[in-house]
Amino acid sequence: MHTIFIDGSAGTTGLQIRQRLEQRTDIQLLTLPEEQRKDPQARQKALTECDIAFLCLPDAAAREAVALAEGSQAVILDASTAHRTAPGWAYGFPELGPAFADKIKTGKRIAVPGCHASGFIALVQPLVQAGLLDTDALLTCHSVTGYSGGGKSMIAQYEADGRSGLLDAPRQYGLGQTHKHLPEMQAVTGLANAPVFCPIVADFYSGMAVTVPLFRSQLKGTPEDARQLYASLYTGPVVHWQPETGEEGFFSAAALSGLDRMEISVGGNEDRILLMARYDNLGKGASGAAVECMNLVLGLPPETGLHLA
Repeated sequence: MHTIFIDGSAGTTGLQIRQRLEQRTDIQLLTLPEEQRKDPQARQKALTECDIAFLCLPDAAAREAVALAEGSQAVILDASTAHRTAPGWAYGFPELGPAFADKIKTGKRIAVPGCHASGFIALVQPLVQAGLLDTDALLTCHSVTGYSGGGKSMIAQYEADGRSGLLDAPRQYGLGQTHKHLPEMQAVTGLANAPVFCPIVADFYSGMAVTVPLFRSQLKGTPEDARQLYASLYTGPVVHWQPETGEEGFFSAAALSGLDRMEISVGGNEDRILLMARYDNLGKGASGAAVECMNLVLGLPPETGLHLA
């Protein structure tokens, strides 16, 4: 029986992880009383006594938690932005290849990917790795997410009575091109330049659709080469190649809401190509990805306890 501690279990991601793990009989959850939830000494004791700790915290608090856990044998799974490009940390997207998966299985410090970043990286990193896309490519990324991606405050905003009418339509944000996912989007893909990133939040609870458009001249091959690469790489139950793009000419960001898997597709034509990923921002984009990494640490199939259908 493995002991699991969730530091920050009151937030959206922490609550989701707790709900998933409460259903399992192969682990034991270590919990703190409400009055000790933010107490450094109580947290340090839990962080040093558990086998695996999930950090579902703001960046500063996540860094503090890592410091509190110094010297312990606990595996740290950090769902914040704090360590996604930090030296010595494994990046928690095992489907990118054996090197990524092995670092998760053997690592003590694992960074859970960001929700928007997961789709962009799943689409772009394999192309760069295979030489189908130059590292100096100048890319654009569009990402549509449900409002749960904004956490408790945004959920409350969207579900409040008498809310602003501006919330009825999709809203683009990150207008200053300083979104917190940009560093990992660049670092993990190996790109020399961060993409122009256009995240959009819309009036539905959860789901995500990420699109990276390319001109044919940017691809060092054909769209079919990209399709074959994705089809050979993404064969698992969690991330898989989907040859059919969307439904009757539409690509809904809510299609995989409530699930933990990700679909990868290629649309467009021979001249203008659309690389497309969709998944749940709370599933493969957050708590589902965290639990998948935990499964690998424990030597279990990655899909254990996940909702795939």
